[in-house]
Amino acid sequence: MNTLDTFQFAFRALSAHRLRTLLSVSGIAIGIAAVILLTAIGDGIQRFVLAEFTQFGTNILTITPGKISTHGGSVGAIGSARLLTIEDAIALKQSRYAQYVNASVIGNAEIRAQGRSRRITAYGQGADFAKAFNMQVEAGQFLPDDDPRNPRAFAVLGAKVHTELFGDHNPLGALLQVGGTRFRVIGVMSPKGNVLGFDLDDTVFIPTTRALEIFNRQGVMEIQFSYLPDAPVQAITEDVRHILMTRHGREDFTVKPQQQMIDTLSTILAVLKFAVAALGGISLIVGAVGMATLMHIAVSERIAEIGLLTALGTTHSRIRIIFLLEAIALSTLGGLSGLIIGVSTAWLLQLAITGLPVNIPWNFVLIALCLSMLIGLTAGIAPAIQAARLNPVDALRTD
Repeated sequence: MNTLDTFQFAFRALSAHRLRTLLSVSGIAIGIAAVILLTAIGDGIQRFVLAEFTQFGTNILTITPGKISTHGGSVGAIGSARLLTIEDAIALKQSRYAQYVNASVIGNAEIRAQGRSRRITAYGQGADFAKAFNMQVEAGQFLPDDDPRNPRAFAVLGAKVHTELFGDHNPLGALLQVGGTRFRVIGVMSPKGNVLGFDLDDTVFIPTTRALEIFNRQGVMEIQFSYLPDAPVQAITEDVRHILMTRHGREDFTVKPQQQMIDTLSTILAVLKFAVAALGGISLIVGAVGMATLMHIAVSERIAEIGLLTALGTTHSRIRIIFLLEAIALSTLGGLSGLIIGVSTAWLLQLAITGLPVNIPWNFVLIALCLSMLIGLTAGIAPAIQAARLNPVDALRTD
């Protein structure tokens, strides 16, 4: 029996036992499809979450009041010896690494204009906010570069607030009352949508100092420090810490590099994606056990056939190769079927469920396909050895 005869014999055996072949292929196909589908959803969620965090840029340090050394985090103003202030933000602008510095405060306020009113989340921001966070202005301008300690009463509307208060009318120059203070509208932001649960269209941007007065606060909630992308993060962090410690006399604040948070988040999401892929891999293992069982059954059903081949001069190694070829062919066919099923299902889910983050990680797909072939090889070794060890005389007697 030459090589071509070996291949033909192995594949004819598969076609002659269609039900057994279908069951073996189905087990592997379901496992591969599960791996592809679960990793596609996991990878899509990872990309979605990271995109939400990085759409405003990654070259930002966030400084918040309060310092807890044991946990390395911040609890805001609670327990702080000194609040963060507008003057702290002004001092940070003197850093050689500073690109943009923004002091921020957020609060809930009622707004009124054109005889209409509603309650929104108002953002007290500085002039650098739009540039630091890549925010685009659709009409007019963002808050001007006034003295942050005494800014003019200007306001910039979110896209949704503009529509609900002014409709199709141009709001530039109109008066807007926020709390008990009146502001002149000078701009409208481009639609941004929901970002990490915050609707940036249903809001109003006013100067930070004015927001502190409206919300009756003594200090800002946080300061964002934007630096050049190629600057060393460790040196920047130390410089910011030095400036604030000189002003405060102690480290009663927390400096958090956004890139560090993104790296940590990315690691966590990658572990979760791997865990999801492992869950899909369990289905693949179950399919492999099923295929190995069916291969053992195939050997017991074909004992007489194996005895005849041996009696006709087929070597033991050739018989092993026949059964290994059958196992590899089953696993490869199952892997390709699973690939088609998994990719098609992921694509249909993306079409059917709007907003579902689905992205197929082809490196996982390649690993799964290689694993399916390895499973076929492994599952076929024991049955192949069992078939090759059969005594031809005893095998022929079973016919």
